[in-house]
Amino acid sequence: MLFNSSSFLIFFVVFISLYFTYGRNNIARRNLLIVVGSYIFYSFWDWRFTFLLFGSSFLDFKIGGLLQKEKVQNKRKKFVFLSIITNLGILFLFKYFNFFSDSLNILLLNLGADQFFPTAKVILPVGISFYTFQSLGYTIDVYRKKINCVNNLIPFLAYVSFFPQLVAGPIERSTNLMPQFFSVREINNEKIKLGFNLIILGLFKKIVIADNLSPLVDMVYSQTVNSGPIILLATIAFGIQIYCDFSGYSDIARGIAYILGFKLMVNFNLPYFATTPKEFWRRWHISLSTWFRDYVYIPLGGNKSGKWKTIRNLLLTMGLAGIWHGAGWNFILWGLWHGLMLSIFVNFKPTNFISNILGWLLTMFIVFYGWLLFRCHSIEQIINFSLNFCSTDFPAWFGDYLIVFLIYGFVFIFLQLWKKITSELCPSANLNTFLNTTVLGFKIYLIVLFWDPKGTQFIYFQF
Repeated sequence: MLFNSSSFLIFFVVFISLYFTYGRNNIARRNLLIVVGSYIFYSFWDWRFTFLLFGSSFLDFKIGGLLQKEKVQNKRKKFVFLSIITNLGILFLFKYFNFFSDSLNILLLNLGADQFFPTAKVILPVGISFYTFQSLGYTIDVYRKKINCVNNLIPFLAYVSFFPQLVAGPIERSTNLMPQFFSVREINNEKIKLGFNLIILGLFKKIVIADNLSPLVDMVYSQTVNSGPIILLATIAFGIQIYCDFSGYSDIARGIAYILGFKLMVNFNLPYFATTPKEFWRRWHISLSTWFRDYVYIPLGGNKSGKWKTIRNLLLTMGLAGIWHGAGWNFILWGLWHGLMLSIFVNFKPTNFISNILGWLLTMFIVFYGWLLFRCHSIEQIINFSLNFCSTDFPAWFGDYLIVFLIYGFVFIFLQLWKKITSELCPSANLNTFLNTTVLGFKIYLIVLFWDPKGTQFIYFQF
């Protein structure tokens, strides 16, 4: 069920009606309603995967209890190791098994040997990378004694399956989201207003900007192109598309959560204003970058073990972050590219206006060449696009392409500058009633104008 579909609109109206009547001022009822609603929401993709969601959640719930009771450290390590192996094993089976089997078979074929490794006919469960990391983060936090285990299954199931952020994040920490299921959710007009503004902003970014840039990106990245300007425009268009698509989802998720009385973490904070690679990752997909920082990079030693080990830790962490996005060599290269750039520019800190400008240009080159690696569908296409990146050929249709790009690019830049100037992630929510209504009305008009009742899938659903 997509946020931008008519089916979700019906679902949410029914859910919110029950939430404010049946569950009013009753934490247990509201938690149960969230669990039931979330599983119904998830079943719209494939009802069979609700059993997978429940199974992995139930296992981590039980392991959390064992970790809380057990005092012997070696046994506690075994319990948390069981959670890690099980969660990552499920993720590997559904997401990576065929990729590694196919890669090994190709290697054997090139070596003149017979293909040996089998492949499995499996469907990738939507959101599995997100809820697996969220559930796994809980058991690790209990192991580290950052949070006490949950003794009630219903709040824990609600935490893992919370439908606003179930399939594309943000990946919430147990220390932030879990306690909110045990407290009375204060819901007032300000939260509802902010939530509604965030939902409309997210839908606007997805439907009006991202979905209209998508054909431009697909047109170029579905073929072999020898024009540097076209590759550049399509890559910038993809950078805008993926930002508006993914941050749009996060805005909608946070908006729905606000209306329900919850507060989710900010997942994007003006990443394209970053002046260093490190700063970019502090602003882009914050829930994932901090997850890898706290559960992978720091346990590996972070930057405390010398220069070369720091480089190793960055490459390993970002390589894993790359493959988290998908079973493909382009994602691995994308992760390693960012790991390498973080290693090279680890100590780079702009100190004045000129160095800030140069730092921003350098960072944007790193980020957008990374998007080229991310979007290409094969190593051959990466090589082709990289070699032709500096070509000066202009196809006959370049002018029309540029005009469409500029229209939606201008809207994107306006939104970004408005946020930057006001220092607000949803600036329209702080306008007076008349201006806020006017802005919302204009956004809703464009959303309805471009809206597809069936909805178009969000990019990060495939990860």
